[in-house]
Amino acid sequence: HEVHLVGTLGEKVYSSAAGLKMMSSLGSGDINPEDYDGIIIPGGFSPDFMRRSEATKNLVRKLDEAGKPIAAICHGPWLLASSIDLKGRKVTSFMSIQDDLKHAGADWQDEEVVVDGNLITSRTPADLPAFMKAFIKVLG
Repeated sequence: HEVHLVGTLGEKVYSSAAGLKMMSSLGSGDINPEDYDGIIIPGGFSPDFMRRSEATKNLVRKLDEAGKPIAAICHGPWLLASSIDLKGRKVTSFMSIQDDLKHAGADWQDEEVVVDGNLITSRTPADLPAFMKAFIKVLG
């Protein structure tokens, strides 16, 4: 598998809270979901900005409709709640957004990693080993 850093805009430098800077190679509106095997949605507060992008929400929606793996950690499930139908789907997240996910109809669980079909979710960076192991297993 080839990995691309996709942002709401292409060729833009994004900075983390810890000061890590990364440049997106593509914007979410520039890619064809059929060309991708899955997606990992980061945590932190980036998903709050990502869910304001129609192109990003459409990308997640199309990947979900195709049954492709969608992994979201920490605050990442915010984007899921804005993009896809979570009614009855099992998820986890950082605890502060659990109410948002429950209001979106999700079955929120306080677990290290939750896999429900093509959705893989985790709570915090401490869960990264289990999160990535589950994503790789679902990705195949």
